Amino acid sequence: MPSLPTLSSLARSACVAVAVLLSTGVHAQAVADPAAELGHLTQQFLNEALARNQASGASLRMEVSVGALDSRLKLAPCARVEPYLPAGSRLWGRTRLGLRCVEGPSPWNVFLPVTIKAWGPAWVLTANVAPGAVLTANDATQAEVDWAADTAAVVANADAWVGQTASRQLMAGQALRQTMIKAPSLFKAGAQVRVMAQGPGYAVTSAGEALTAGSAGQTVRVRMDNGRVITGIVEEDGTVAIRL
Repeated sequence: MPSLPTLSSLARSACVAVAVLLSTGVHAQAVADPAAELGHLTQQFLNEALARNQASGASLRMEVSVGALDSRLKLAPCARVEPYLPAGSRLWGRTRLGLRCVEGPSPWNVFLPVTIKAWGPAWVLTANVAPGAVLTANDATQAEVDWAADTAAVVANADAWVGQTASRQLMAGQALRQTMIKAPSLFKAGAQVRVMAQGPGYAVTSAGEALTAGSAGQTVRVRMDNGRVITGIVEEDGTVAIRL
């Protein structure tokens, strides 16, 4: 499967597109009931923002669903409505879009619920996987899923999950995401490990006792023979490397 953009990069691209569109705002003719027009204006705004996101290289199929305001809400006529993303919001999953009247007799500010789906290829589990079990190529199959259904990033490439272990109980039908897998443990707490201290032009090897279990790329603590506790990074062969 070709490399695909990550969830975070897509969300950032969408927010950049929003920032560009906010520089102009959304114009509409003054109407007696602005609330009736806000869904249309929001849909137009989001379509343009996501179209710019797609043009930037994203390869997901985006779907937008705009909710409705409380039917009891009465808004004053407005000639110009400006959409904006509230602080902490993003164009991903269940979110909301702010709309404020910037040209009208009575300024107002409202929020519309929005759901944005991002359909793309992923790996879906074909059976349940127990915590700590090593994933094999037979455990998942390719399917189209909504990347935005969860905040955790989808694991789109098979080489990123085959050979990894389940970080918790995984259920058939779930799309594999980064929080669901972890590197296999290379040693347990209490195990004797090889420690390599490296500096400019030299390397010193010794042994120590691991104070925690360790996986490749993980930071662990090791008690040396002299009682000193050091911190290092676990390499692919189980060696704990210390950079000096």
